[in-house]
Amino acid sequence: MGDAFGETDSRTLLRDCAAVSVPWGNPETLEAGNYALVTQRLGGSITVMCGGNLYRIDERNADALGLEPQLPATPPPADAGERSVDSIEQAAWAQLGTCFDPEIPIDIVNLGLVYACTAEMVEPDTFRLTVNMTLTAPGCGMGTVIADEAHAKLLDIPGVKEAEVNLVWDPPWCREMMSDAARLEMGMF
Repeated sequence: MGDAFGETDSRTLLRDCAAVSVPWGNPETLEAGNYALVTQRLGGSITVMCGGNLYRIDERNADALGLEPQLPATPPPADAGERSVDSIEQAAWAQLGTCFDPEIPIDIVNLGLVYACTAEMVEPDTFRLTVNMTLTAPGCGMGTVIADEAHAKLLDIPGVKEAEVNLVWDPPWCREMMSDAARLEMGMF
């Protein structure tokens, strides 16, 4: 059901539901009774086509589509003595790998959108993360939505008290930045 290309699921909205228009990133309300085609369900969000437009719905609103919410697991807490800059950076990359472009069923890490992710200890067992990422196109209205999602997920990592996600445009993104697995998934080999 929407987990990969070609898989879709037809639904009728059971209640009004908050959504974000794709690719503009505007908040919208999808009304109960409307037909919605689930095209993707990844990383805590559901992409639907409704009225000829794409929308992103937070997984917490899955019940509006008659679905059970599949909330992503919180990263397991490491013992305070085991947390290090390296372990926090590894956890951050893993969390960023749960952020998906709403139009492409590939996470932002494998799309090559994340240029840098660094952690610094600001006090014992407390860390700050800084991420530089880009978008596939500078005018994409979903940029702040994806960056905000990344920011929220980074703050879910135990020990991370601060996170900064910067949208950068240099170097410009190109298809060659995608991982081999992403290019294979997209049929770009």
